[in-house]
Amino acid sequence: MLKKKLPLSYIEISKKNLIHNVKHFRNLIKKGTKISVVIKGNAYGHGQNEVAKILEPYVDYFFVNSLEELKLLRKVSKRSVLLFGYVQKTDLIEIMKLGCTLAIFSIEQLRELNKTAQKLKTRQEIHIPFDAYLGREGFLLCDLPELFREIKKSKYIKFSGIYAHFANIEDTANFTHAQKQINEYKKALSLAYAYGFKNLETHISASSGTLIYEKNTGINSIVRLGLSIYGMWPSEYLKSTYKNSEFNLKPIMSWKTKIAQIKILPKGNTIGYGLTYKTKKTTKIAIIPQGYADGVDRGLSNKGEVLIKGARCEIIGRVSMNMFTVDISHLVNVKIEDEVVILGCQNKEEITAEEIANKLDTINYEITTRISSLLPRVIK
Repeated sequence: MLKKKLPLSYIEISKKNLIHNVKHFRNLIKKGTKISVVIKGNAYGHGQNEVAKILEPYVDYFFVNSLEELKLLRKVSKRSVLLFGYVQKTDLIEIMKLGCTLAIFSIEQLRELNKTAQKLKTRQEIHIPFDAYLGREGFLLCDLPELFREIKKSKYIKFSGIYAHFANIEDTANFTHAQKQINEYKKALSLAYAYGFKNLETHISASSGTLIYEKNTGINSIVRLGLSIYGMWPSEYLKSTYKNSEFNLKPIMSWKTKIAQIKILPKGNTIGYGLTYKTKKTTKIAIIPQGYADGVDRGLSNKGEVLIKGARCEIIGRVSMNMFTVDISHLVNVKIEDEVVILGCQNKEEITAEEIANKLDTINYEITTRISSLLPRVIK
């Protein structure tokens, strides 16, 4: 049997690890709690439809941000969808025909949605975003009475849920703000019930809230799982909290390419644009055919590493648009087209999204989300 031909550079996704993660969350939450998996941002860089096809049997909802993401998803899935990004007027008809639950951002948008649903002779399901001291999208408590009265007049709207977002619940050393948010969210729910709305779906927890606040409780009917489904932890504190438990997460992504060129440079030779690196001795280098157009952050110039032959190799010189240089002076028997791992494991070594994020002073899922969607996603 011929071995499957792989692209020069690609993202490898572990189906086994992805299913492992979602099953562990299913066991962590109370039976009956619904799971919405966040696949916006190309599934945090992992490949939206590749992830959706694997997780379809295991989840209740997919969570997307835009019409474009919904259109792409509908090519592979009929699963219920929560679309909570802003939708402009001219896109409402197309969105409603594709089918999803929408968030609304204003009473004016609610009225427009009601008119559009009337034209299509349907009822559009909505969830209300509530701003419980997040200071981002959503209605404030003082806005809700007018909103609820307008919903009651909107015959073509089905109001089925209220949701909010935690601002810093992963900072479990100080739960003060999270508790303030919970209290405010409960006020919004009480007000909705007072206006006669019953059987509402409720959700406030993403991965971190699920791990801290929702586990085994069934406090809310839905949890929204994002980065941790992909095997990443919201914080080091949370990771250490679960260290000795049966619950564990497995990264699902590896980023792989191959050496394009090998050569030896003399002492005092500059490398890359800007002359930011000069060899201190005779140096064997490898040219790697990936760059910042592919998602290798330019900030990794002279500080990042890759794996070749199971060993760490330093990035030297500036990362350019489609290639960068690494020092392979310490390697033997290395040749053109040997595998290079930018993110993931090789032999006993591993480069994690957290490690790269620390070098760039950012978060783990920015690292994965910024990987180019043009790179093929290959399911292992």
